[in-house]
Amino acid sequence: MSLQPWQGGQPAGMRAGHMDRERAVDVLKAAYAEGRLSPQEYEQRIGLAYGATTYGDLARLVADVPQGPVPMMTGFPQQHPLVPPTFLPAPKPPTNGMAVGALVCGVATFVTWGVAGVPAVVLGHMAKAQIRRTGEEGEGMATAGLVLGYLSFAFWAVVLFFVTAVAVGSS
Repeated sequence: MSLQPWQGGQPAGMRAGHMDRERAVDVLKAAYAEGRLSPQEYEQRIGLAYGATTYGDLARLVADVPQGPVPMMTGFPQQHPLVPPTFLPAPKPPTNGMAVGALVCGVATFVTWGVAGVPAVVLGHMAKAQIRRTGEEGEGMATAGLVLGYLSFAFWAVVLFFVTAVAVGSS
């Protein structure tokens, strides 16, 4: 995380740019919206912010409001000391491990001559039950594992039927 100039990142006497002034104004707007500044004080500080020439000038304007200016970010990190958790995106729920296992076993049925179909079906049903209960991700993986597992059952049922039909027909 890079510090803003008025947070100690640059000398107070260094000249401020337009974007620095805009970030300070954003902090003042937030403080006013939260009721921390009176309308008169807000107007006065906004005028001073747009007229500020150095980082020190901006630092004095935002020094007594909480949070200070928030650095510009391209994305939201999970933990950011300057952004309250309320404004961060909700964390993504974890993916269910049994759903992953069901999908892996379902795909493995092509390699294991259908033997992995049984664990694919069992894991798929268990994963779906857990996902309904816990709200985890992985519904699609569990479904795909179930479908592949049941398809392997169907394939082997057809093979067994034809083998039996051929055996009965030749006797």
